[in-house]
Amino acid sequence: MNKLSIKSKKELDIMREGGRKLSKVKHELSSLVRSGVSAYDIEEAATNYIEKLGCKPSFKMVPGYRWSTCVNVNEGVVHGIPKKDVIFKDGDVVSIDLGIFYKGFHTDTSVSLLIGDNLEKEKFLEAGRTALSGAISSIKLGGKIGDISYAIEKTITSFGYTPISSLTGHGIGRCLHEDPRIPCILAGTPDEFVEIKEGMALAVEVMYTMGRDELVTMGDGWTISTKDAKISALFEETVAVYGNGHVVLTE
Repeated sequence: MNKLSIKSKKELDIMREGGRKLSKVKHELSSLVRSGVSAYDIEEAATNYIEKLGCKPSFKMVPGYRWSTCVNVNEGVVHGIPKKDVIFKDGDVVSIDLGIFYKGFHTDTSVSLLIGDNLEKEKFLEAGRTALSGAISSIKLGGKIGDISYAIEKTITSFGYTPISSLTGHGIGRCLHEDPRIPCILAGTPDEFVEIKEGMALAVEVMYTMGRDELVTMGDGWTISTKDAKISALFEETVAVYGNGHVVLTE
């Protein structure tokens, strides 16, 4: 279904404000990522920041999930539970995914960070940042969701990496996950042909790996990792389609 999440300037302003608040949390958490810090430390800080800003953690509203963040390390792709025994170390790629619920609307964002210096991993993360920027630039009124998918796939593969085909970005608004789905590749799915219209809010998500596009769900029932244990990353922003263009809400 072609979901229009924003029906007025007032609703756009609410999502803008929610996005600004979420951006603050993301940047605060990013500054905490270093060797010796645990995934649970990030979780605690996120919960405190979100509550101080007068918001609710979106992820705690997902049935069965009890945490404000998803924290993934290296081969972890998405949905990583922020555990106390996950201690970051030099050379790790740490991905933080979080969302907030503010005045009736959700926003969602993700960032991946490298601890220490490693030219190969720095190039890997640059691919994701570049892909996300290109994907957002491809969002145009009258275009198709597939334009976003194509931009992601083209950039990630040009760097020599593999976009994840079985996970997608999504529409967002009054619900955390709404239609349409936004794949990281072109595969001929119906969502790719959905027209981009004013009033859409899109969580554009770049998910990719150094290795093969095969995933496994770990024993905790949530964490999804690469089957070959190759490093993965994700970058995500919430984008509103309004007026004659688009607005990135969570930068």
